[in-house]
Parts: sequence; structure tokens; C-alpha cells
Amino acid sequence: MINTNQRLLRIFKTLLMSFGKRYWWPGESQLEISIGAILTQNTAWTNVEKAIQNLRNENLLDVKKLYEIDTACLGEIIKPSGFFNIKSKRLKNFVKLLYEEYSENINNLKKIENKTLRKLLLSIDGIGYETADSIMLYALNKPIFVVDAYTKRFLKNHDIYRGSFDYNDVQNFFMDNLPHDTYLFNEFHALIVHLCQHYCKKIPNCNECPLQDELRSESAQDIKKNVFEEMKHG
Repeated sequence: MINTNQRLLRIFKTLLMSFGKRYWWPGESQLEISIGAILTQNTAWTNVEKAIQNLRNENLLDVKKLYEIDTACLGEIIKPSGFFNIKSKRLKNFVKLLYEEYSENINNLKKIENKTLRKLLLSIDGIGYETADSIMLYALNKPIFVVDAYTKRFLKNHDIYRGSFDYNDVQNFFMDNLPHDTYLFNEFHALIVHLCQHYCKKIPNCNECPLQDELRSESAQDIKKNVFEEMKHG
């Protein structure tokens, strides 16, 4: 019987072969990706794209300019993202940290040890676990697993995890059972999202799901041996 680590790697490989690389997270800079992580709370990504394009049109994808702009004015610019008054304050809180404490350079956050950085991001008013971890993983290339509603649905539907569905408990489940590899965490989460959007829905479409035969695919030992070669160079 294969263990949890082997099963997760098997699932990862099956999804990667079925869907291909997802190329997350879209963005032209660390700052833009971080902004996207903040704006995507409680809205569709298409709305975030419109808001980010507005920022780009106003030449505002810059720490100093975002720091100096009036909060209400910023809210109007990011209006397509929804809850724009709240999100403009959250974005300003994040930018204030960068401007006042990290020399206007988001790359300086990358130098901070992971646990300390996560605690720092969570101390910013309006930034929760998922947003903080998305900034760490997608913008700063830190090996931390992002959890969302799709992740929890995937675990329930496939009977992989039976513990508490508290955010940190689910995150620890993945991080305790997978190698701490930034690419793996990035791609695996993106693949789970794609799976849940198309197959593992609230009413699952199991008959066409690429994971229906995952336990009968090639041996777990072969996956464990070859998965990193294939996922990084495939």
C-alpha cells in the first residue's frame, strides 16, 4: 500500500500529464503579482485583470506612486476588482510596509526567513493566510503551500485527508508529505484549482476525471524517482 507522500506525487504527475503546466501566477513583476493576490480576494480573476490594467494605464505599478496616491482615488482605479474601498486600504497597508520599512523594494522581503516573513505579512491589516502565502509563493518564490476552497474540496472528494480543515492544518498536511520545492507547490496548487473548476465540482464529474484511475497507474516508486526530472524539464 502506498503512503501519503507517494500518493500525492502520483496525483501530481497524473494532473500534470493531463493538464500541462499552468504557468501561475500571471504578472510581470513581484509587485504586480502581490497586488493581484490582494485584489483577487472574493472576486473572479478576470475582474482583477481589469483592475491591474487600470493601474498599468495610470502608471501606478510602482511602490512610491501607490504610497503617495490618495486611498479613495486608488479605490476608483481598482473598482473592477470589487469591494474597492476595502481593497484600496489593504493595498495601501501593504505598500506602506514596503515604502517605509523595506526601501520601496519588494525584493527585500525575499531576504526574510519564511516563518518571520509570513508573520510579518499576516500582521498587515486585511491580509490573511491565503493572501500572505500567495505573495510568498508566487511573488517571492518561497516554498509554502497555498490552500483555498478548491484544495479542501479536492481532499474531501478524493478521501485523501481526514483531519481538521483549518487552513494551517491543511497546509501542514501538504508540507509534511511533500518535498519543500517551490515549483512543486506552485504547480500542484494550480493543477488542483484547474481540476476543481472542470471535474471536481460541487457536483463532481468523476467519470471523466483524470484521477479516476490514479491508483492503478505506474508504480509510486517510479514516480518518486522521476517526478522532479519530468516536472522541471518536461
